[in-house]
Amino acid sequence: MAKTDSTGSTWRYRWAQRQNVRRVSTFRGAETAWRRRDDELRRLRALAADFQGSVAAGAGLPLELVDDEVVLWALPAAQLVEVRHTTVLPAPDLTVAAPAAPLRPRRPDGVRVTDAGMAVITSRRLVLLGGRGRRDWAYGRMTGLAHDPAAPVTLIQVLDRRRASGLLLPTDAAADFRFKLTLAFADAIEQRAAVLAQLDELIAEHDQLKPFRPAVATPAQARLSSLVPGGRRTIAVAAGIALLVPAALFDSNPSDPTGGAEVAAAATPASTPSAPSALLRPAAPAPARTTATKRTSAPRPSPTATAGPRCGAPENPLGYDFCGGTRVRRPAAEVCDWFECVPQFWAGRGYLVQCRDGAVSLTGGRAGACADHRGVRRTISQ
Repeated sequence: MAKTDSTGSTWRYRWAQRQNVRRVSTFRGAETAWRRRDDELRRLRALAADFQGSVAAGAGLPLELVDDEVVLWALPAAQLVEVRHTTVLPAPDLTVAAPAAPLRPRRPDGVRVTDAGMAVITSRRLVLLGGRGRRDWAYGRMTGLAHDPAAPVTLIQVLDRRRASGLLLPTDAAADFRFKLTLAFADAIEQRAAVLAQLDELIAEHDQLKPFRPAVATPAQARLSSLVPGGRRTIAVAAGIALLVPAALFDSNPSDPTGGAEVAAAATPASTPSAPSALLRPAAPAPARTTATKRTSAPRPSPTATAGPRCGAPENPLGYDFCGGTRVRRPAAEVCDWFECVPQFWAGRGYLVQCRDGAVSLTGGRAGACADHRGVRRTISQ
C-alpha cells in the first residue's frame, strides 16, 4: 500500500525524496571542494614551517655556493625565457593566493625560449643551470616579479638587466615552485613569519566557509506549486502572459470581420427626393477608417540560474550567494526550496542571513537575529 499523508496524496513523499537527494548531492559536492582546498592550505602551512635547505643538497651540482648559502629546492626540467619587449613588472610581494584557473602548458605571446636546464632555488638566489650557461637572479637585486595566471611562466626583473627574463616550468610543478620561491624570498628579507600569518588567516577564513549538512525535507513542506513543472516560476510566467494577452487584444484594432475590401463610392446623381427637406440637408462625409494598431511588448522570460561563484552557498537559480554583494530584503517566494529556512521564516522583517546552525532567516539587522539558532553566521547577498 502506498504511503499517504493526511490529504491522501503520495506526490508529497516523492517531492520530499527528490529534495533530499538533491540536497545531499549538492552538499557532498560542496564538502569535497571545501576539503580539497582545506588540505592544500594545511599542506602549504606545514611546508612553510619546515622549509629548510642544506649545503649537502647542492652536492654534485655545477654551482658554487657562497658563505651561508644553502640549496632549498631543485627542479631538473625548466626552460629559460626572455621577453622580447621592455616591460615593467610589479614589485615582489609575499602574497599566497589560490590559482584562479588551472594553468595551461603554453608559452605566452611576446616570450621566447632561449635555453633549458635545471632550476635551483637557494637561500640567496634563483639559478638556472642551462646548456648554454648559467643565469642568476639574486633576491637582493630583484625589482620585479610576476607569475602568469594562465601559463606556468614566472618573469623576473633585476637591476643589471634591461629586459625581463624568467622560467617556463612543467605545469604540475609550477605551483610548488612559486610557493617555494616566495618562501625563499621571504627568508631573504626576514619575513617568513608574515607568510605563516597569512596562511593561518586563510585557514581561519576557509573554516568559516565549511558547508553545513542540509536538513531533511519532509512531505509536509511540499507546496502545490511543486506539481507544476518549473514550480512558481512557471506559474508566474503563465499569469503574466494571461494578463498581457487581453490587454494587447483590447489595445489593438481588429480587422474588418466581413473580410471585404474597402471601396470608395463615386458620387452619382440621386433620384428626385420625395421630401422637399432632403434638398436642403447637406450630405455628411463618410468617416475615415483607421487601421493603425499599437505594438504590444512580449512577456519577459523567467530568470535562469547564475553560474558565477557562490562562496559556499548551495546551488540555486535565484543568484543568492555568500560573496558579500547586495543584501536581500525581499527574497523570492521559492527561497525555501533551495535554502533551509527557519520556522516562521516569512514573519521576519529584515534581510536574509544564515544562522550558525545553517538555517536561513529573514531577521538580518534586527536585535536578536537567529537567537534560537546560535546567532548570525553571515549575510546572504545577490
